[in-house]
Amino acid sequence: MHMIDTMFYVRDVPWHKLGTRVEEAPDSKRALEVAGLNWSIMQKSIFVDNKKIKGYVANTRSDNGEVLGIVTNQYKVIQNTEAFAFTDDLIGTGEVKYETAGSLGKGERIWLLGKMPEIKLVDDITEPYLCFLNYHNGKGSVRVALTPVRVVCNNTLNVALRDAKRNWSTTHIGNIEDKLEDAKYTLGMAKNYLKNLQEEANILAKKEINKKVLAEFIEELLPIPDNAGNVKERNIIELRKELAFRITKAPDLQKYQQTAWGVINGVSDFVSHTNPMRNTPTYQENLFYKVVNGHPVIDTAYDLLKAA
Repeated sequence: MHMIDTMFYVRDVPWHKLGTRVEEAPDSKRALEVAGLNWSIMQKSIFVDNKKIKGYVANTRSDNGEVLGIVTNQYKVIQNTEAFAFTDDLIGTGEVKYETAGSLGKGERIWLLGKMPEIKLVDDITEPYLCFLNYHNGKGSVRVALTPVRVVCNNTLNVALRDAKRNWSTTHIGNIEDKLEDAKYTLGMAKNYLKNLQEEANILAKKEINKKVLAEFIEELLPIPDNAGNVKERNIIELRKELAFRITKAPDLQKYQQTAWGVINGVSDFVSHTNPMRNTPTYQENLFYKVVNGHPVIDTAYDLLKAA
């Protein structure tokens, strides 16, 4: 069971394997049509016992009437086509290609995913993905997130860097000049993050992490709470063993053994591909947002390795 509503994809991406394959999505409008997102938001009054609730409206889907969120009557709707219109200017640069789009839940959150040209992190080919998100539940507007993916193993490398953002918001309505400026801003932020990530990867690749430091690192990354019961303690110990195995035994990481770069990639492999102990109905959706927004375990691991 999953929480993906509708989507399409051009090729497999590392955080989901759902949807309908298509050959091409030439612009944002066509991408949204193919993904089943060519509906709009209609705001409707709310009534309780035939009495209208003042100051609030319901954001509903035009195609099926689903209520996606309750908002104030001052809330400005950003339609799907409006939210992603500026991304067409990114396509025009030749530096971004649409790959997939879809919705989560009942459609209250939609995304459009584009891939930038490959880069190298240390010796590995990496594909940077730009994810554009729009919200209809009143909890956000248009946001952009960058997620680099190591091709050899489909691991995400979206670490939180001190000097470069990988998440930001952008304006989403206005004239064509505004959209062009937003496109330039988006590419500029993405390139700045990737440049910083390349520099940081080279530093981590030269930093030695011996067996003793690695053992201490794993215990600190996956601590056992003082009040943990026997079952929880056993589960954490098993997770520690799996993490250690991925760091030390993964075939694609052998050339990075006993380096901080090998460790952070092992952690990424661990959080990207380890099956959950409890596979809940919202697991796929939660994994998607952890990939897009940044996984806290990867961020914590990065901070620990920097301090080691």
